Amino acid sequence: MRLLVMGGTHFVGRAVVETALARGDEVTTLNRGMSGPAAPGVNPVIADRTDPEALRRALGDGEWDAVIDTWSGAPRVIGDSCGLLADRAGHYGYVSSRSVYRWPMPFGADEHAPTVDGDPDDDKAEDYAVAKRGGELAVLRAFGDRALLARAGLVLGPYENIGRLPWWLRRIQRGGRVLAPGDPARPLQLIDARDLALWMLAAAERGLGGAFNTVSRSGHTTMGELLEAAVKVVGSDAELVWTAPEVIEEAGVSPWVELPIWLPDDAEYGGMHNGDVSAAYGAGLTCRPFQETIADTWAWLQAEGDPAPRPDRPQVGLDPAKERQVLERPA
Repeated sequence: MRLLVMGGTHFVGRAVVETALARGDEVTTLNRGMSGPAAPGVNPVIADRTDPEALRRALGDGEWDAVIDTWSGAPRVIGDSCGLLADRAGHYGYVSSRSVYRWPMPFGADEHAPTVDGDPDDDKAEDYAVAKRGGELAVLRAFGDRALLARAGLVLGPYENIGRLPWWLRRIQRGGRVLAPGDPARPLQLIDARDLALWMLAAAERGLGGAFNTVSRSGHTTMGELLEAAVKVVGSDAELVWTAPEVIEEAGVSPWVELPIWLPDDAEYGGMHNGDVSAAYGAGLTCRPFQETIADTWAWLQAEGDPAPRPDRPQVGLDPAKERQVLERPA
C-alpha cells in the first residue's frame, strides 16, 4: 500500500512504520522531525500538524491508499487532517482507546457500550477519554465507513514511552523485595504494539471499517505470569511480595499509575481487563505470546535506554520509600 503515517516515531507509530516497511508498503511519515531521523526507507514529510496551513502545504497533492493516525491531542487537529485527506486517501485508521467508554466500564463490554461525549471540533485535550472520542467523531465525519477505530486496550512492547512495562522491568532489575499487587492469578488483557500495527495494516488493505476493541482476550496472561516472566528475563534476584488489594488501598497506593498495568478485580476497575474482543478476533487479530513482548521490551531498553516521559501522561511507578512502607507494614 501507499501508506501515510501521522507521527511514526514513538511507540505505536514507530511499530506501524517498521511493520509496514517489513510488509513492503510505501511509507510516508508526517511529523515535526524532532525525535531523531526517519527510519530508512521512509519518505519523511516535516510539518507541525497543529498548524493547519503548514499541514496543507506539507500534504501537497499527495494521495495514499491508507492513513494511520495515533494522535491523542485536541480532536480539531485530527479533523483538519481528515478534511484534507478525505478525497485523497481510501482508508483512515485511528488508534483510539477503550477509555472512550463511560466509566466504570461494564464487565464484558463490547463496541456497543456507551461512550463519553466528544466534540470533533474541540481545540482542547485535558480529558484523555473525551479527546479520543472527539478524534473518533472527526474521523467518522470525514471518512464514514472507510474509518477504522482501533479502540486499543493496554498497549505494551518495545518503544513504550508511557513507561508501564519499562517501570516494572527497571524495578525488578533493582532486585530485593518487590511489592506485587493483588492476586497473581488476576487475568490481564493487553496487546503488543506490533500486533496492533500488523492488524491495522491488514485491516487497511482489506478496507475494514468500524469500531473494534483491539486487545487480547482476558487471561492472555495473568499479573503473576507477567511479573514472574519479567524476573526471569531480567535475571534479577527480585522477590515478588504479593499484597492484598485492601492493604494497597489502605496505604494510599493508586492502581494503574503507581502500580502500572494492575487494576483491582472489582466493580469499578474489573471491566478494564474483561472486555469483549470477539469482533477484533473475528477480523483477524492475533496476539503473540506475552513472554515475547517482555523479552523484546527488555532488549530494547538495554539497546536504547529509557525514553523521555510523555508530557501528556502521568508519570507511572511507585516511589521506593512508599513501597518500603507498605512492605514493612505489620501483618
